[in-house]
Amino acid sequence: MARNVRQAADPTPTVLAPRANPDLVGHEYAERELRRLLEGGRVPHAILLSGPRGIGKATLAFRFARFLLATRDHSTEMATERGLAVDPESGVFHRVAAGGHADLLTVERAYDPRRRRMRSEIVVEDAREITSFFRLTAAEDGWRIVVVDGAEEMNRNAANALLKVLEEPPRQALLLLVSHSPGRLLPTIRSRCRRFPLVPLAQEVVTRLLRRCRPELPQPEAEALAALSGGSIGRALELADAGGLELYRSMLGILSQIPGLNVIRLHSFADQLARADAEDSYRIAGELLLQILGRITTRRARQLEGDELVAGENDAIRRLGARADAAQWAALREDVERSFVSTDQLNLDRKQAMLGVFFAIEELAR
Repeated sequence: MARNVRQAADPTPTVLAPRANPDLVGHEYAERELRRLLEGGRVPHAILLSGPRGIGKATLAFRFARFLLATRDHSTEMATERGLAVDPESGVFHRVAAGGHADLLTVERAYDPRRRRMRSEIVVEDAREITSFFRLTAAEDGWRIVVVDGAEEMNRNAANALLKVLEEPPRQALLLLVSHSPGRLLPTIRSRCRRFPLVPLAQEVVTRLLRRCRPELPQPEAEALAALSGGSIGRALELADAGGLELYRSMLGILSQIPGLNVIRLHSFADQLARADAEDSYRIAGELLLQILGRITTRRARQLEGDELVAGENDAIRRLGARADAAQWAALREDVERSFVSTDQLNLDRKQAMLGVFFAIEELAR
């Protein structure tokens, strides 16, 4: 899983980042396969871990990296253990968790001081660090490992710089690419990687992990958040922290009034999401809107109803779905997704973007 909890000195659970997470849930098969490659001396120079966001890809990447960095004489240590666990009290574990291991480089979107926010992409300067890093001799006479977290976020120049590394990989060097959308990677990059597609976690697993991370959540709320998460504990935690269920209820309430939108209510909702401190809520609201449109499309196409996550959901989705065919709803969803991407990339007005989506839904449903 992408996040984990440990009991600190006080009873408040602590959420751990993937590089500091000693546990992996739901991906035992991939872990065994990576261990088998290592035991057979067949570790490829590049591995692509793909799957939905927040299911544990980065956790597995750092878990494998730690194991490689911690294991020098494999023949004496592989006979009894089949996984990739490393003692959380070991020096290697602590250095990887702190981002201070000399033989491990992490590449991801960096902070943009000009816009005072995270960049929307991994730029070529970040990717060129990989080439410089691999030219160095391993500090501890072992592997040199690079984890690229969010590899699909590389721009064209960064992707081409990475491709050069893949075309001439150094010895005892490993690239671990973590990607939520592998289809956005260059085909030439994908073809040079050993692929490990990871599947979403089972809903009951997400519910259990969410209850462990957020014990104050009532069981029905945890189950609803798990259902909305799409098998991602990372997304379930984000939804819980941002009031995702309340956002979902609010949007369904607004949509249920179509074709007669309550403009005052809609503006009030959009104003809340446009506040400077509401960026996460805006992003999650956008994701939930896309999820609602996806549900409308699927249920309209298949003429069936799914489980109701919140009261009134099935009725709202049924009424909206009846006002246009599945192809029209699918096309609208694609337009809405492009609109949200453009708003983020061009730093456009969030309120106007959210209003535009609801008005577009109303227009289709007239």
